Amino acid sequence: MAQAISLARLAQGQVSPNPAVGAVLVKNDVIIGQGYTQPPGGDHAEVVALKQAGRESSGATLYVTFEPCCHQGRTPPCTAAIIKSGVTEVYFSIIDPNPKVAGKGQAELQQAGIKTYLGDHAAEATVINEAFIKYVTRKLPFVTVKFAASLDGKIATRSGDSRWISGEAARKMVQHMRYEADAVMTGAGTVIADDPRLTVRIAVTGGITHKQPLRIIIDGIGRTPPNARLFTEPGKTLLILGDNLDNSVYKSLSWAGTEILKMPVNAGVIDLKALMSLLGQKEITNILVEAGGILLGSLFDNGLVDKVVAFLAPMIIGGETARPAVAGSGFEMLSQCAKLSQVKYDRIGEDIMVSGYVGR
Repeated sequence: MAQAISLARLAQGQVSPNPAVGAVLVKNDVIIGQGYTQPPGGDHAEVVALKQAGRESSGATLYVTFEPCCHQGRTPPCTAAIIKSGVTEVYFSIIDPNPKVAGKGQAELQQAGIKTYLGDHAAEATVINEAFIKYVTRKLPFVTVKFAASLDGKIATRSGDSRWISGEAARKMVQHMRYEADAVMTGAGTVIADDPRLTVRIAVTGGITHKQPLRIIIDGIGRTPPNARLFTEPGKTLLILGDNLDNSVYKSLSWAGTEILKMPVNAGVIDLKALMSLLGQKEITNILVEAGGILLGSLFDNGLVDKVVAFLAPMIIGGETARPAVAGSGFEMLSQCAKLSQVKYDRIGEDIMVSGYVGR
């Protein structure tokens, strides 16, 4: 099962809106087949392993990180393939929360005389598919906020200088985070100030065919520069604009195939709750937010953040007008603030990475 978990990680961020699953087929204590979920329309992990093993699957034991599906989607149900193969035992980590499955896959295997065992490496399998689990149960994307800050919580000096607060090792880790995300979200202010690329620029060994995450720009008043660098980068860009702007603004920004989505605004601020619902309808399951304090503050104020990853650099910036990591309205009382749970601390080069979940 540990091997199956490793395989599942290779599919992270590359198979949405499906879960990232790994499977290992064993017979006589020898691995005879293994695999992980392929992009939508391709084989699921179990089928990859079964095809690799061929006729040797009969009498084998299957280890898979997710309950096998039992419904017809883009591909046939995995339970049917498992039953037909002659596999006699199936170990899986967690139940698929998809209402179309949710224990039905396990029941179907048991009815066919296959022994099933649940729970091995459940914690790891849950983390790998935390975005899928939220999406399939609530139809909303899982939102991870990432920022790099000084020890006093600043993301830029009073003059706006912010390159680089975090070290090279932390920046490389962010590349991996982008690789595992469906989309990277930022605000128009960050585009104007930093002209970021928001692309994955590292080689990921052993992963599925590389794709760029969707770039999402939040811009309520239409100030994104048409010549911003991210418009010319590989991959697609989705520009979220207020629905009350002059037509000339939409026309100036609707070029090079950039998709524009018009959303309701209040005092120039995009309705982020409505936006998240719409992005869920577009089957975007996992969003990494790399933005300034204004957008991050709005996300926290609206209760839309699921996870925080903060890189703290060993420096003090100071200054009342230096930019804070999180702005917005904030919380009036400490008892109301967004507390993190399941907190982890890691040394990343010269920086400390603090990560945890909001509201769990």
